[in-house]
Amino acid sequence: MDEQEEIKITQTYSEAEKHKVFEKEFMPYIDSMYNFAFRLTNDEDDANDLVQDTYLKAFRFINSFAEGTNAKAWLFRILKNSFINDFRKKSKEPSKVDYQDVETTYNSEEDAETTQTVDLRADTVQDLIGDEIANALNALPVDFRTVIILCDVEGFTYEEMAKILDIPIGTVRSRLHRARMLLKEKLKSYAKSLGYDVNADSMAE
Repeated sequence: MDEQEEIKITQTYSEAEKHKVFEKEFMPYIDSMYNFAFRLTNDEDDANDLVQDTYLKAFRFINSFAEGTNAKAWLFRILKNSFINDFRKKSKEPSKVDYQDVETTYNSEEDAETTQTVDLRADTVQDLIGDEIANALNALPVDFRTVIILCDVEGFTYEEMAKILDIPIGTVRSRLHRARMLLKEKLKSYAKSLGYDVNADSMAE
């Protein structure tokens, strides 16, 4: 989360209220936060450090959080920006992916306007579980991996994802569509080995 944005005060909590809000609003999401952090970093220690850093920032800037609003999206945005600003620099990930470069390869103006996409929760690949899916997901560029995690794993809406990622909703849709296509391609050989017809309608774009 941008430092200047974080320090905008929307509430004034007493010390006791800060701890109450922290426990009630933020702590229930710690498992989801760790799962997201681990998917971003692919390292247990880095994930733990990222979650700790996120919660420290959440408490530090708790006065900018309005109790009863979307705490999960607020926390995920802090975590995402902490990863970009700090942890990505020292992680084992490749250099930051340039969305423009990637989307030039996989996208077109017509595709960017698509309203049809493959939802992993409804696609044949929903039956593929275990290490193959985890490995395929982890093999995606981190920025594409992020949109799949936010939507298909954590269940955020397009609107919430747009706020977390600081991008327009139309861009969210386009990137999610491309990310799902990339993931499906990586899973095709595994699906085929299990007897699925990868050319069937259920696996078609």
